[in-house]
Amino acid sequence: MNTLPALFEERMRKLLPEESEAFFAALQTEPPVSIRLNPGKPVPISRLFPDEQIGLPVSWCESAYYLKSRPVFTLDPCLHSGTYYVQEASSMFLYHIFGQILPAHPVRVLDLCAAPGGKSTLIASRLSSGSLLVANEVIRSRAGILKENMIKWGTSHVVVTNNDPADFHHLKGAFDIIVVDAPCSGEGMFRKDPGAIQEWNESNLQLCSERQQRILADIWPCLKPGGFLVYSTCTYNPGENEAILERLIRKYGARSIEIAPLFPGIVPGNSTAHCYHFYPHRIPGEGFFTGVVQKTEGEEFRAGKVRKNTKHPPPLLPGDIRAYIRTPEYYRPYAKDNIIGVIPEQHSEFIQLLEANLHILYQGCEIAEIINRKSKPLPSLALWQGLNKANCALLDTDRMTALTFLKKEDIPVPPKTAEWLLVTYHGQGLGWCKHLGNRLNNYYPKEWRIRMTIE
Repeated sequence: MNTLPALFEERMRKLLPEESEAFFAALQTEPPVSIRLNPGKPVPISRLFPDEQIGLPVSWCESAYYLKSRPVFTLDPCLHSGTYYVQEASSMFLYHIFGQILPAHPVRVLDLCAAPGGKSTLIASRLSSGSLLVANEVIRSRAGILKENMIKWGTSHVVVTNNDPADFHHLKGAFDIIVVDAPCSGEGMFRKDPGAIQEWNESNLQLCSERQQRILADIWPCLKPGGFLVYSTCTYNPGENEAILERLIRKYGARSIEIAPLFPGIVPGNSTAHCYHFYPHRIPGEGFFTGVVQKTEGEEFRAGKVRKNTKHPPPLLPGDIRAYIRTPEYYRPYAKDNIIGVIPEQHSEFIQLLEANLHILYQGCEIAEIINRKSKPLPSLALWQGLNKANCALLDTDRMTALTFLKKEDIPVPPKTAEWLLVTYHGQGLGWCKHLGNRLNNYYPKEWRIRMTIE
């Protein structure tokens, strides 16, 4: 690992006077590897990884495990089917937090700084039935990665947006929970990403703090009275951690929320606010900080009137498309250009409000493209948890065939059972092929294709 910045070392020796040597020693070790299974695509972990590779469960997150070594994830079809997500274990503490703050009734949640999608996929699986998640990312290139990961995870109660926090100003009081995993100086990633060491400098710490304050000031009005804001960073710097939470409490009269029980190795912050540090010498994970505050006052949400598009009413789903949907009565169809998709009916008016004011990259599930009055199923449909596989012609594949398909190359032609074949691996959808008799057309998205050599 590259040499640590001297000022960083000096600060950490003051913060951890009796543990600093153990902390610095931990930064010289290999970072642990952890994955989280998708409960909507149930495959036992013993089918995904050899027994000798599976480590202990992650204490604070259900269906999450450490791996004893890092496989080549790109060459595992199950990663591409959204059967699991590779996520740093410390950040999975959000699962435990949601277990304490999540009410039993349906909620609206905003994950404000969501790319690449680890926390959003976790939230999407954690929410109670009837809830809605808005996963936002301000940087366009990263928002595209977020969209891909949310499509592969396969839930339909998610809207992916690409907006600055200030763009949400019209949604005062709209969200029950807002998650802000704030851009930060990245000190917690020093072990995992040596580039973070090169980018670190003292002046950047103040810039990060100012940006975090601006983000929170922009988004705070969007939290409903009584709602919760979950703040986190991947840094150790008190100016980006404790000081930010204390400022929230002081400026807005927010109430600090204690998270209990704590797990061994998690260190409470040195603050008047309840907050928690994850240090790599204490827990098997990277550096992480988090705390929760509750809003005590503010405006209730008023949706206002959304102008209905009477010229283009919601489309009727053609029979062949409707057959793909396991519970069509739960959804409201929409049409965008020649794309037919569905969103949860109970959130359709709120999503219309989002459409009128935000830049939406993806919503619900895009089902099919209509070309010359014929339906072409879309990749997102193959990965959707709401797909009715009983009405699909399945082509289950072995690993090499699945990887060949994911490289967008030709795969062996089976006897024809239907025009459109759902390519699966371990029973989970990967994408579509069109059977042309003597060959298959591979419709896997070229921007998603594997570029590595298959081994």
